[in-house]
Amino acid sequence: MTQRHDLSRAIRRALALAALIALSAPAAAQQAEAAAVAAADADPRDLDAVIVTGRSGIKERSKAEASYSITRIDEERLRMQAPTSVTEAMKSVPGFWVEASGGEASGNIRARGIPVDGFGSVTLLEGGVPVQHDPALGFLNGDQAFRLDETIERIEVVRGGPSSVFYSNAPAGAINFVPRVVGDGAEGVAKYTVGDYGLNRFDFFYGTPLGAGDWKLGLGGFHRVDDGVRDPGFDANKGGQFRINLSREFERGAVMFDYKRVDDNVALFLGIPMRTGADGEIRAVPGFDGNHGTMAGPETERVRMLQGDGGWYDFDNSVGTGIERDQYTFKFDHELGAGFRLAEALRYSDTLTRRNGLFPLQLMSGARFLADSQRLLARVPGATALQLRYVDDPAQAFDLADQNGNALMSVGGLRGVTMPLKELLNDTRLMRRFEFGEQSHDVTFGYYHARFDQDFDRYSSNVLLDVRDNARLLELVGVDAAGNVVGPVTDGGIYRYGYEWENASGRSTTHAFYLSDEWQVNDALRVDAGVRHEEVQVEGWTEIRRQVDMNRGYAASQVLTGSGRFATYDESFRKTGWTAGANWQFSPYSGLFARWTSAFRLPNLSSYITRYSSCDPNNVEACIRNNGSKPPIQTMDLGEVGYKFTNQAFDLFATAFYTKYDNEAFSNYVFDINNNTSRVEQGYATTKTYGLELEGSWYPSEWFDLQLTATLQNPEYEDLRYTELVNGAPVLRDFVGNQLIRVPKRSLRLAPALNLLDDRLRLQLSYEYQGERFVDRANSVRLPSYDVFNASARFEVDPRWSLYAYVDNIGNSLGLTEGNPRAGELQSGDAGANTFFARPILGRAYRLAVMYRF
Repeated sequence: MTQRHDLSRAIRRALALAALIALSAPAAAQQAEAAAVAAADADPRDLDAVIVTGRSGIKERSKAEASYSITRIDEERLRMQAPTSVTEAMKSVPGFWVEASGGEASGNIRARGIPVDGFGSVTLLEGGVPVQHDPALGFLNGDQAFRLDETIERIEVVRGGPSSVFYSNAPAGAINFVPRVVGDGAEGVAKYTVGDYGLNRFDFFYGTPLGAGDWKLGLGGFHRVDDGVRDPGFDANKGGQFRINLSREFERGAVMFDYKRVDDNVALFLGIPMRTGADGEIRAVPGFDGNHGTMAGPETERVRMLQGDGGWYDFDNSVGTGIERDQYTFKFDHELGAGFRLAEALRYSDTLTRRNGLFPLQLMSGARFLADSQRLLARVPGATALQLRYVDDPAQAFDLADQNGNALMSVGGLRGVTMPLKELLNDTRLMRRFEFGEQSHDVTFGYYHARFDQDFDRYSSNVLLDVRDNARLLELVGVDAAGNVVGPVTDGGIYRYGYEWENASGRSTTHAFYLSDEWQVNDALRVDAGVRHEEVQVEGWTEIRRQVDMNRGYAASQVLTGSGRFATYDESFRKTGWTAGANWQFSPYSGLFARWTSAFRLPNLSSYITRYSSCDPNNVEACIRNNGSKPPIQTMDLGEVGYKFTNQAFDLFATAFYTKYDNEAFSNYVFDINNNTSRVEQGYATTKTYGLELEGSWYPSEWFDLQLTATLQNPEYEDLRYTELVNGAPVLRDFVGNQLIRVPKRSLRLAPALNLLDDRLRLQLSYEYQGERFVDRANSVRLPSYDVFNASARFEVDPRWSLYAYVDNIGNSLGLTEGNPRAGELQSGDAGANTFFARPILGRAYRLAVMYRF
């Protein structure tokens, strides 16, 4: 409690200091500019860049003129950072805590203290159009449908601000991947990358005018294969994407057609077994490589799983997060006359996503598992004891004293999810600039429509595994007094077939209208405001499941399958949000902005897709009535005050922010081995966060520069109380004031760099620090703070050829990004445990790339 109050006082003092700086900013700015007169002949470095995200209008705006917080990551900065995933690319954005330890897809972002998994608080855009209308559809995150390559020129990231007015499902921000634009001449780039984890990757882009130059053609994409930093014993990542773009500019506008095909599979890395040592340090258990190991392996790559209808499910873990996607985009921009301008963006996508993985559920000693399993001895007549044997070597018994140096075994879940999604998005904007003397209004009226159809199928089985890199399957058997095997309890390592089963389908239709105005009061002051009204209708069905005994032993005695009964739903939701902000530009080099936003997030198909599946198939109607309350609309209030300054030697964005989040929905999944069930607990909470973001660059000389991002915040639950029965008596659980789940109070990133040999050689080091976090809302399991170093280098051989080198996680940091969500995220079942599952960042890896410009 004392630490929390100390941090609260520290943040309040920091905010007070930021306000004092802002109030004295004009004088400070004049002094700074006077000191930088010699360097002021050139334009400011980064703040003059034109911004296209989070606003709409006739007149272009630069970063310096923005009335909200925005980070712009250009192509060379991207190449030096060389992110391996969408989530990894966000590490240099203040206010974002990112978790990229799961691999190239299925990451998590916590934005400005909003504790939502996946991409539930920010939207992903490609060329200003959503990659996916809702980037947080349960097991279908937006980053699964997008891959970075050399066709992307830069990234613009809006934090808070007006993003919720211009885009759906963007209460905390928008991430816009801006594609390359073909120039007036033919040009291209080709890059080949190798890595010490079997990486071979080829990226390319080529753009050229066609014929007389009216039309322009762009081609690009990538293909790669690698074993994964955590090698599962088979190709972890394989596939790529290809796009073709055709565009034309004409006298009063422009038109563009774009087609992209994605066919890619990336590994889904999950928790590994960790242990707290006598010195308090958390390390991987003996016999396991915490930096490069994974429980997944050849024995769990392909497994046939019996289904309740008598058929077989082919679980293929080499699929990982697999995506096959066809994406079509059409853009049209036209001056209508009388000062009006029309902008049209249409996108259709047809996506098949499969998400297979070996999910860690429980971790225990082999001796404890056998003791807890004595009830199963009766399943093997004639047996006097239970024993664990290896499936691939039935003569080898599990050593209860020292198997693999740890004597541990685990219960894992082989989970297969299939999600086809067809989606149509359309955004139409009518814009006009009105001028009244020295004042002007830049007005936009927009209409947005989204419709998507989604199917959802899930089937999972439990397996028994030892604990080591590429874990092996274990068979639970009964043995006689002489130690001879009498018969098996499990089936080829399968402990239970069908512990999860879902079959559902739904449609979502969204209509949104929005209006914005940028009012230029005078040369220094601009006021902008916007409002968005959105309505969504969700309709569909969920098949009710039932449990059957397949009469094939214990593993097939409690198989979940379909009942042939269906629960249907047809609900609608609507909400209006707004934003208002102002920008006071003291000079081209400094300014102050402030904004308040009332944002929201409407329920989606994920709120319903499995809502009724556990109903009694003989009493569906009553079950629907009992669960008939609508999911609440999540609402947020976001405030920010920011100061910005730049000259040729220094630029800084300092933003104080406040976020209040109502009806934060969470699902608490708890696996219980005793009855072979995964129990789901649904809850809602209110959160409050206030903090300070810093983003700056320092260029003291031509040969040295330094980039800084930092976040200091106090994220806490404001309303999280409930009563539960413990041994028949009510017990109040009060988590008010607890730190938000997996959100750190402090984070920092420093990136110093040297520019040598007339800028032909650049050497860059990055240092990242993440403060301590908690696995659950009860704050019962702590994730320690950690830091990590990365290094990169670029050498320009000549204007066409360049070499890049990267070392990720130089010190092999074991920074933990999450615990085991399957143990419960409300109150973790791992509380007090010395040995547990957790997911650390990926271990040290090396990459080398050669790039050719032509």
